[in-house]
Amino acid sequence: MEVKKSVIAAIASAVNLYLTSEQEALMAMQQMARAERPQTLTGLWAIAGRKQAMDIRWTWQMRICR
Repeated sequence: MEVKKSVIAAIASAVNLYLTSEQEALMAMQQMARAERPQTLTGLWAIAGRKQAMDIRWTWQMRICR
């Protein structure tokens, strides 16, 4: 059986095109997933404020128990 180089080249280019399109589709899905994620914009001052509020509440709870 004789193998033609043009047929092998056509098959290889078709497989390469398929793999490239699959990779592009995967990258597009990942970018959409990143865009859908909510961005949390919490700073250190906000975290410190919540911590302080929790500490104040904890001290009041400890005073009530006495």
